[in-house]
Amino acid sequence: MVLASTSPYRRALLERLGVPFRCRAPGVDEDALKLGASGPRELAERLALAKALSLRDEEPAATLIGGDQLVAFEGRIFGKPGTSARASDQLAAMAGRAHALITALAVWHDGRTYRHIDVTTLHMRPLDRDAIARYVAADLPLDCAGSYKLERRGITLFERIESEDHTAITGLPLIALTTILREIGHVIP
Repeated sequence: MVLASTSPYRRALLERLGVPFRCRAPGVDEDALKLGASGPRELAERLALAKALSLRDEEPAATLIGGDQLVAFEGRIFGKPGTSARASDQLAAMAGRAHALITALAVWHDGRTYRHIDVTTLHMRPLDRDAIARYVAADLPLDCAGSYKLERRGITLFERIESEDHTAITGLPLIALTTILREIGHVIP
């Protein structure tokens, strides 16, 4: 089993299943894949699938797992902010409002692909610029879609979270992944 990701968050989630796996960086041009996507769900699914399939030639006997995550907010897509200023701007835009966190999963095994999309609705508290600046300085969520880390202090930014699988929020929906892995013959404790 190979996780097509360099994300420490996805690695930690997959470790929870107690199955042997390796991580490899996917060879994907994310900017090129963004062109022509009809919406955030399609884009997340397209990126997750491309990540899994990018290792197919090098790992033909492996089960390949790819994932992607993005925030959909009022017709815009927020990915990883990369800078504190961009993180602050994303949080300021979403403060006091709801947004969708879209987590896509793709698994390739023995010539077949399996896909899953999880949509979590998050209701953010009203936040002023000082609260946002304190949060960004404390958690440095520069590598997280939507500019927050729910597994850390980011949980304090929210009033309510609606999700069928809370692990999807961190980047890999383990309930769906476990179902797929069992279906293709992996033994999960």
